Amino acid sequence: MQNTLTKNYTDLSQSKSFLNSDKNLFLYIEKRLNQIFTNEMNSENSIFRKVKPSVIQKMALFLSKNITRSCSIGIAGETASGKSTIALDIINTIQSFADEYCVEHAITRINTDDYYFDRSDMVKKAGSFAEFAKHYDLDVPEALELELMKKHIKSLLFGKEVYLPEYDMSGTAIRRDNVKLALPSKIIISEGLFTLTDKIADAFDFKIYVDVSHNVQKERFYRRAEERGLGDSADEVYTNASNKAKTHIHPTASKADIILSGEAERQAYRKFINQILILVKEIYF
Repeated sequence: MQNTLTKNYTDLSQSKSFLNSDKNLFLYIEKRLNQIFTNEMNSENSIFRKVKPSVIQKMALFLSKNITRSCSIGIAGETASGKSTIALDIINTIQSFADEYCVEHAITRINTDDYYFDRSDMVKKAGSFAEFAKHYDLDVPEALELELMKKHIKSLLFGKEVYLPEYDMSGTAIRRDNVKLALPSKIIISEGLFTLTDKIADAFDFKIYVDVSHNVQKERFYRRAEERGLGDSADEVYTNASNKAKTHIHPTASKADIILSGEAERQAYRKFINQILILVKEIYF
């Protein structure tokens, strides 16, 4: 893959005395990040489809503590793109590092699905969730209270505790508000279908879109549909989700700082995150 990142960096000394300067630390981190990203982008079966040059500088600002507040990561993509798996691998890799080096409050996950509006009364009136879903579209941003999610993320970024909602995915359409305590952490991460839509995209410092080929996405969807027992309704659900994705999800890729391949090996995502953490260890531990 062609490297689109800036290569013009000054050679830097790695001595501790050199890194004492805030500016020198920033430049050193920026250089190292450029190397890490470039190596991955030029590797076979890279996890990256596209990386905006500004990502390196922004990440260096956070890692060098020129920006002192928490940072937020938003991951979007259509159903069965792999976004949930990638987010989970990021969280687990960072948390393992945090546990090893006794870093408190390293990462907090905000579950986008918990912000679906409570529609339990409509489910009861319809007689079942299946009947309710025939007349209520869950595959549009308007089905979620994204404004509340944005408010919660912003609060966490500036050091405030938040009580999050919890949505029952079993078919009741019940949302219970203010039930899960979320503590401010160094990283706030969220993934979902509509994470990069207009109502919430600017809550994230790093915007990631997971891209996947149609054939792979469709195969994954039907495998999941079989596991969930969707039966004959799988075709209708897939068609609706695909059509709505063209309108509400695919266009959000243009907002992304990073476009990831949803088809890379899981180990490749973890390996890349560990390269970043090795840099953090070198600087701070």
